[in-house]
Amino acid sequence: MNILLVDDHAIVRDGLKRLLETALGATVFEAVDGQEALAEIAARRLDLIVLDLNLPGLGGLELLRRLVQAGKARVLVLSMHAEPLYAARALDAGAAGYVSKNASPDELLAAVQRVVAGGRYVENEIAQALAFQLGAPGASLGQLTARELEIMRLLAAGRGLAEIAEALGVRYKTVANTCSQMKSKLGVSRTADLVRLAIETGVH
Repeated sequence: MNILLVDDHAIVRDGLKRLLETALGATVFEAVDGQEALAEIAARRLDLIVLDLNLPGLGGLELLRRLVQAGKARVLVLSMHAEPLYAARALDAGAAGYVSKNASPDELLAAVQRVVAGGRYVENEIAQALAFQLGAPGASLGQLTARELEIMRLLAAGRGLAEIAEALGVRYKTVANTCSQMKSKLGVSRTADLVRLAIETGVH
């Protein structure tokens, strides 16, 4: 079983690598950001990609979209975010599973095995929250696309529109137009309001 870990924290990668090698006998490769991940999937045959969403540069949701389009391996998201919003967007973008870094090692291993076998897996607590959130008041961010959510994350991180355009590999005008659409969806008038909403709801 060949697994690629995509996470910018060396300690996290080291711990995951030891767990996967010891418990599953996996061969584990590593990448610290989106560009390294794309290079790795082009160079290797992989069974699974374990992806952190909070990456420098090319963000996790955008990278997820590209990895799914490449079709080289199934993707299990392992994120610091336990909010159901993130899980919903990741699954919509094509992830086969979603587990937070709060999950136990046993649950992570169960997720890896199920996803590699062709199934889907969502951490139990997040799956329950997703079920309860459907139709819940105040879930307005749920109407955003994966690309829009990624732009909100970058705004909350202090990026300007030009920086976001460069990170996502799109034109400045595309980002500006997307921000306008987001403001309309969320009923706000300023980019600063998008940043505020992103911070308040944990999109960072």
